Amino acid sequence: MKLKYGRDNLEFEIESSRVLDILKANEKEGLADPMSAVENSLKDSIGSAPLAELLQLREINELVIIVNDITRFTPYNYMLPPLLKSIAEAGIKKEQVTFVIATGVHSAHSAEQNREIFGREIDRSYNFIHHNCDQNLADLGKLSTGNQLKINKKVAEADFVITTGVILPHYMAGFSGGRKSILPGVAGRDSIENNHAMMVEVIEEQPALENNPISREMFEAAEMLGVDYILNVVTNSEREIVRVVAGDYRQAWEAGIDISAEMYHLNLAKKADAAIVSSGGFPRDINIYQAQKALDHADHAVKKGGTIIWVAECSEGYGEEHFEKWMNEAQKPEDNVGRIKEKFLIGGHKAFAISKVAAEKEIILISSLIKERTENIFASKMENIQEAVDFLKEKHGADYSVYIMPQGSLTVPVVK
Repeated sequence: MKLKYGRDNLEFEIESSRVLDILKANEKEGLADPMSAVENSLKDSIGSAPLAELLQLREINELVIIVNDITRFTPYNYMLPPLLKSIAEAGIKKEQVTFVIATGVHSAHSAEQNREIFGREIDRSYNFIHHNCDQNLADLGKLSTGNQLKINKKVAEADFVITTGVILPHYMAGFSGGRKSILPGVAGRDSIENNHAMMVEVIEEQPALENNPISREMFEAAEMLGVDYILNVVTNSEREIVRVVAGDYRQAWEAGIDISAEMYHLNLAKKADAAIVSSGGFPRDINIYQAQKALDHADHAVKKGGTIIWVAECSEGYGEEHFEKWMNEAQKPEDNVGRIKEKFLIGGHKAFAISKVAAEKEIILISSLIKERTENIFASKMENIQEAVDFLKEKHGADYSVYIMPQGSLTVPVVK
């Protein structure tokens, strides 16, 4: 068996009789001509007029396109050319268009990363700015939850806002894409923290999407800002586009959810003694902060007291200073579980999510982190994946059961 690790693969052997299942996505084939599909979706919009028509009806001096950062792979090589062509044909000049990179609380890109994500020609021809959750914010007022909504000033003052993204399962918000481009994408730190603070009840109660308070508040934020148009895609595990949705910020996004759930929500008959999970390679395992999603998904498939072998290179270490601080200060997993309920903090929420798993299950992390840094997040370090796999028999006995999750950041086990 091979599992993705950074830009490479790790190989191991396991007795097939021990494997309950290899949890792969119910793949859909990529579209034969994804760029044409994007172009058609801009004309055949869902819940709105075609993009070109909307642009021609409005007086637009400043147009903003919100795009994902490097931690969320998005096939912009197919998405952006038709989008920019439609904008140009509506008479809007390049100087009137600004790309705002929805970093949330993440760090800005390097110049080379920007060129890698968006292409050299687009990077050279258009103005790009990185959102900073602590600076240049506009206060839009209070949401119904009482959360004060502060949004990137450039976005708030734009005459027309287009958001872009990928619709995939999300451990906290149900699904990514759509409204997430605004909150947390281009929101202020306090607004993001207050929204994410509801994750404690979401993780414990696992409500249906329509009842998820995090998602509902995200929708309200998008409505308060006034998102004019969205362009989202659903991708398979090979990062090929299988569906394009464009148009109204709510209706278009919802049109992509069913196919995403059909691909990535996997029904299981029972939990196993163990799981071997890969975060899916670069960029999903660029750091612990991002790779954590796979650990959360594996947690759903493993019995209490079981073992999770977590494969994630984490070439950029922990990935967030508050997360690292919480891990440094905690003596045991329960410290972070209790702490998050006293005061929620972005970064601390990842410490809580990992600690919650570590409090009930053994985590073996195969990564580039040294032993001390691995143990600091309540995981054990082993030198290679085969050593960890052989340990399962030693711990759980010869008749142990295991799930293998090659696409751990994507696939969500649902135990009936």
